[in-house]
Amino acid sequence: MKNKKLINSFKYAFKGIASTLLSERNMKIHVTIMALVIIFGVIFNISVVEWFLCIICFAIVISAEIFNTALEQMVDIAMPEKDPRAKFVKDVAAGGVLVMAIASAIIGLIIFVPKVLEFLEGVL
Repeated sequence: MKNKKLINSFKYAFKGIASTLLSERNMKIHVTIMALVIIFGVIFNISVVEWFLCIICFAIVISAEIFNTALEQMVDIAMPEKDPRAKFVKDVAAGGVLVMAIASAIIGLIIFVPKVLEFLEGVL
């Protein structure tokens, strides 16, 4: 019985991830960028430490987007009519995702810009 509950927990969690991916434009953007980073990470043969940093950034940004989506849905249920307090909550949550995405982009630039410049030096 315990195993069935555990299996169901994973099933519901994966369903939540899939639902967010299917319904949220920003999640699609984050996942697309994640896929591009993985491709370029393989192409540029990034180090194990750089992979760890990228994976941490992926997890933080994707998780933030999932939490933001859940919070937006809860606010919409609790306050179906427009309310400045509801807007504030949604804007703050979106701002949190943006901060994490910008930090992750900066980390990505720190990792990849030197590799791209090194590649370009070799070509030119």
